[in-house]
Amino acid sequence: MTLDSQSLPGGLSAEELELLALLMEEEGLDVTAPQTIFPRTQQTELPLSFAQQRLWFMDQWEPGNPAYNIAFALKLTGRLNIAALQDALNTIVDRHEALRTTFATVDDQPVQVIASTAPVPLPLTDLSQLPEPERTTEAHLRVLASSQTNFDLARGPLFVAELLRLRPDEHIVLFAMHHIISDGWSSGVFQREMIALYTAFSQGRPSPLPPLPIQYADFAIWQRAWLQGEVLEQQLGYWQRQLADLPVLELPTDRPRPPVQSHRGAHEPFALPPATLTALDDVSKQYGVTLFMTLLAAFQVLLSRYSGQLDLAVGSPIANRDLVEVEPLIGFFINTLILRADLSGNPRFCDLLAQTRETTLDAYAHQNVPFEQLVEVLRPERDPSRPPLFQVMFALQPQPTEVQKLPDLTITPLPPESGASKFDLMLGMTASSRGLRATIEYNTDLFDRETIQRMVRQFTVLIESIVAAPERRIAELPILTLDEQRDLAEWNAVTVADPADTCVHDLIAAQAERTPDALAVISGDASLSYAALNARANQLAHLLRAQGAGPEV
Repeated sequence: MTLDSQSLPGGLSAEELELLALLMEEEGLDVTAPQTIFPRTQQTELPLSFAQQRLWFMDQWEPGNPAYNIAFALKLTGRLNIAALQDALNTIVDRHEALRTTFATVDDQPVQVIASTAPVPLPLTDLSQLPEPERTTEAHLRVLASSQTNFDLARGPLFVAELLRLRPDEHIVLFAMHHIISDGWSSGVFQREMIALYTAFSQGRPSPLPPLPIQYADFAIWQRAWLQGEVLEQQLGYWQRQLADLPVLELPTDRPRPPVQSHRGAHEPFALPPATLTALDDVSKQYGVTLFMTLLAAFQVLLSRYSGQLDLAVGSPIANRDLVEVEPLIGFFINTLILRADLSGNPRFCDLLAQTRETTLDAYAHQNVPFEQLVEVLRPERDPSRPPLFQVMFALQPQPTEVQKLPDLTITPLPPESGASKFDLMLGMTASSRGLRATIEYNTDLFDRETIQRMVRQFTVLIESIVAAPERRIAELPILTLDEQRDLAEWNAVTVADPADTCVHDLIAAQAERTPDALAVISGDASLSYAALNARANQLAHLLRAQGAGPEV
C-alpha cells in the first residue's frame, strides 16, 4: 500500500503517516490489495464499479439530484489565455475516460459507455459591464447554479465548464461533474493537470503530463474480479459483526424530519487557532493516536451529549487509492468507513482514544468492502427520510490547493457553494499552519443556522476542555460557553410565578403561535411540532366535551 496524505481518512501529515504505519504494524493489520491492475482488453459492455452502481441506482430513484454533484470554482487574476485554457480542458478529457463516460442499460443492467472524444464547451459570460454590487451577486448566483447542474447519466455530458468575466483581468472558471465519474481526490488531480497544461500551452509547449497507466473502467473490471469469494467474505464478516444492531443517531432538531430527505443544505465555517491545534497534536502523541482519531473521538462525545446516546456511529470518507495505478486517475474511488463508538460507563477521554484507535485501525484493515455492498448485505430498514447506516459524517481533509502563481496569472480556489447536504451533519476539518479550519455542512430541513452556530461554539469549548484535561471522564467535560453557563445559572436561580389565570394549554397554544414548526414532543420514532400538538389537543378536547366532560368530570 502507498501511504500518502490523501489515501486515508483525514489527509494525514507526514508524522501521522509514520505513526499510522507503526500502529498498523503493532496491530498486525494489513490493508494491501495484493494485485496489480492491467489495461483491459474488452471494449464493450464495461461494468460499473460497486460505488458507481449504487449511485446509478440512486439516480434512478431521484434523477438529476444535485446532492451528487461535485463542483468547484477558480478565480483567475491576470492576463488569461482563453485558448490555452480551452485546450487544457480538452486534453484532460482526452486523458481521462471517466470524463467521457455515460451510462446505458443493457439487459436491465447499467454499463459504462465511453465516447472516443468529448470536447468541453467553455462558454464565456461577460459580467464586466454590470455595476459592482450586481456583478458580485450575479457571479455568486452562477457559482451556485453550476453546483446545481442537472446531469442526465444516460445522455451526458457529465462534466461541464463555464467562464465568467468580472473584469478584463479577473475571471472565474466554474467546473461541475457528477459524482459517478469523480470524487474529491479527482478534483485535486484535475486542478494540478489543468495548471500544468495551461502553463505549457500558454507558452507554446506540448503537454508535460506522462501517459496514464490504466483507466477507470480497468479499475472497475479489476475490482469486480478481485473482491469476491474468500476475500469478500472475510472483509464482510468483520463489518457484519461490527455493525450488528447499529442504532439510528437521533439528534434533536429544530423541525420534524421530512418523510423524504430533500438534501437541502448550508455550510457554517469556523476555525480553531494554531495553539489549539498544537495542543491537540500533543494529546494525540501522548496517547499514541493520530489527530484524526482525537478529533473523531471529540466529535462523537459532542454527538452523544446532544443525542443522549452512548452507542453511535459516524461515517468517514477514505480515498480508497491504495494501488499506485489509480493514484493519477480521475474517477469515483472514494469509499466510506463506519466508525462506531461505545461511550457507556462514562470512560475517561484518554480511554475513549484507545477504543477509537482500535476501531479506526480495524476499519482501515477492512476498507476494501464498498459501502454499497455493506448496505446490500446488512439491509438496513429502508427509510427515505435519512441516509442508511449513518446520519453524520466526519472528515479530516488534506490541505486544499493554495493560491498558484503562474507567469501572467494567479489562480485562487474559491470556497464551495453547493446548497446541498447529503447527511444530517458533516464536519470537515483541515489542519494547516494557521490552525484548524472547519466547516459544518447541515441539512436545513432539520437545523437552523443558530443551532449549528451554537453547536460550533460548544464543540470549541469541548476541544479546549479535552486538551486541558484528557484524563477527565467524558460526562465531566464542559461544552457550555461562559455566557451559556451564566444564562443557565440565572434561569435556575429565578423562580417565575405563572399568572393565576394562565393554564398550561394556553401556554402551549401561545408557543404554537410563536414557533409552529418547532419540535414539541418525541415518543419513540414519532414526533409532533407545537402546531400539531396544539391541534391534536384541541381535537381531543372537543371530543371529550362532546361526551359530556367538564370541570371535575
